[in-house]
Amino acid sequence: MNKHGKKYREAVKLIDQETLYEPDQALELVKKATAAKFDETVEVAVRLGVDPKKQDQAVRGVVVLPHGTGKTKRVLVFAKGDRAREAEAAGADFVGDQDMINKIQQGWFDFDVCVATPDMMSEVGKLGRLLGGKGLMPNPKAGTVTFDVAKAVQEIKAGKIEYRLDRAGQIHAPIGKASFDAAKLHENFRILIEALVRAKPAAAKGVYLKNIAVSSTMGPSVRVNPQTFR
Repeated sequence: MNKHGKKYREAVKLIDQETLYEPDQALELVKKATAAKFDETVEVAVRLGVDPKKQDQAVRGVVVLPHGTGKTKRVLVFAKGDRAREAEAAGADFVGDQDMINKIQQGWFDFDVCVATPDMMSEVGKLGRLLGGKGLMPNPKAGTVTFDVAKAVQEIKAGKIEYRLDRAGQIHAPIGKASFDAAKLHENFRILIEALVRAKPAAAKGVYLKNIAVSSTMGPSVRVNPQTFR
């Protein structure tokens, strides 16, 4: 019994699984291979030459994609007084302090990203189990614990994404929608890979960018030549 539908099987025929494509070629193939009725997300998977078990080889950071991800994120900001007003003016969807903490404790999670001022973290930290399990806990390394809440909100709305090494030594990140033209996808892709290269740990030895692949939500993956970025 086939695991994939007819459209997926037809899409696979467009791609040579043994070929390492240049980024522009790979992204064109991803666009052609989309088969779903919705606007699929284009995602990048990168296997890095690091040991994810070693703290000094952890790779984590943020990058602002110049053309965004195609998804408008709902931003919750924990702040008081002037900082709260700054967050509202910058376009935050939800702003509050103890009132928002109470809502989350009651099971409310209608947001995609949390930002908090440092003085709020003693209270927000009590939500560690709830927010941490969903990957929503504010973190200084991700730029989501800051007094400059206006800048944080604006960057998130503009297309800032967080990347983090998983247990298998891979990074997964969205770079846009299949409806984006190839040039915009290519620039987002390039900016992401350049950010990963800059984030290379000093302790990492040997080949850093081992494998790169791009795919749409429901489509087959296309291998990219990592030598392009080395």
